[in-house]
Amino acid sequence: MAKTNDFTKYINEALAAFPVDTSAYNEAFQSSAAMGEKLSKVALEAAEKSTEISAQWTKDTIAKVGDVAAVKSEPTDYTKAMTDFASAQAEMTAETLAAFAEVAKKVQMETVELLMAAGKEASEEATAAVKKATADVTTAAKKAAKAS
Repeated sequence: MAKTNDFTKYINEALAAFPVDTSAYNEAFQSSAAMGEKLSKVALEAAEKSTEISAQWTKDTIAKVGDVAAVKSEPTDYTKAMTDFASAQAEMTAETLAAFAEVAKKVQMETVELLMAAGKEASEEATAAVKKATADVTTAAKKAAKAS
C-alpha cells in the first residue's frame, strides 16, 4: 500500500519563508471602526436635530389648532381663524423645511470631509504597506536564496 506524504513540514517551511504581518489587518480594522464611529456621530447628531425641529413644528401646530378650535362669537371669526391658521402653517412649513435643509447640508459637508480624510489616510497607509511588503518579500527571497 502506498504511503501518503506528510506535507505539514513543507507547508510550515513555506509559511515561515513568507511571514504575514497581521498588524496591518488590525490597523485597518481600527481605522474602519473609527470611521464608523465618526459617521455614526454625524448621523446621530442629525437625527437629534431633526427630532427637535419636528417636535417644535408639532408644538407650534398644536398651539395654532387650539386657536382654531376655540369657540367664536361670530361665524366669520371661524373663517378668519382658519385663514390665519393656514397662513401661519404655510410660514411654519417653509421655516421648518429650511431648517431640515440646513441639517441635511451639514450632514453632507461633514460626511464628505470624513470620506476625503479617510481616502487620504487610506492612500498613505496603502503606500506604506506596499513599501513594507516589498521590503519583507525582498528579505525573504534573499534568505531563501542563501538557504538553497
